[in-house]
Amino acid sequence: MFDSVWVQLVTAQAAAPEETRGILEILMDASGVVMGVMILLLIMSLISWYVIGFKLIYIRRANRESALFLDTFWQSKRLDAIFQSAEQYTRSPVAQVFKAGYIELTKLKNQESGETETMQTQLGGIENVERALRRAASAETTELESLLPFLATVGSNAVFIGLFGTVWGIMVAFVNIQAAGAAGLDVVAGPIAEALIVTAVGLVTAIPAGVAYNAFLSRIRVMGTEMDNFSADFLNIIKRHFFK
Repeated sequence: MFDSVWVQLVTAQAAAPEETRGILEILMDASGVVMGVMILLLIMSLISWYVIGFKLIYIRRANRESALFLDTFWQSKRLDAIFQSAEQYTRSPVAQVFKAGYIELTKLKNQESGETETMQTQLGGIENVERALRRAASAETTELESLLPFLATVGSNAVFIGLFGTVWGIMVAFVNIQAAGAAGLDVVAGPIAEALIVTAVGLVTAIPAGVAYNAFLSRIRVMGTEMDNFSADFLNIIKRHFFK
């Protein structure tokens, strides 16, 4: 009786499954190609999160300073006082557009007073101010959109990089099956697990970058509209007061 129970215990212990390996252990045993893909995705993810944090702080500050500048602009009666106030709003796109227009307007008004100002001269002057506003708005939009192409690249390509690692892991699984002459779980489990982990890392890298890119681009478009509206209002003001 005792011998029979002992034999059953020994048999059950021998048939017990091996200890489950963790994700880190699976990755440590991964092939060189899969490990390279993993490292590339991790680097892309780290840079993406840095860009997301930087642009989030930058755009929030730009929004806040633009709101403060617009309050100052509409409450003040003198353009020179507004220009002095705009100096402190270095991150505000609207403030930079105003400064460009004001500087161009100052240049026009500082021309020789002895010159006769015809209607054609007036029209040329207002066109110069309009071009200055347009150039400044374009420059500010370019600055706001800096680093966003990297997020777009990561969001659209990280999944495919992960898919390459996935395909490679599956290829290794089939090679192992051919070498072992059998399709047992112990033969294919490791490569398949590596492939699925790489797929997951690719998704985790791509999704935040894609979401952040769309969110930032939407906010930058709103700020671009604000710059266009301000430029139109500013042009109307100087037409009424300086180009009669």
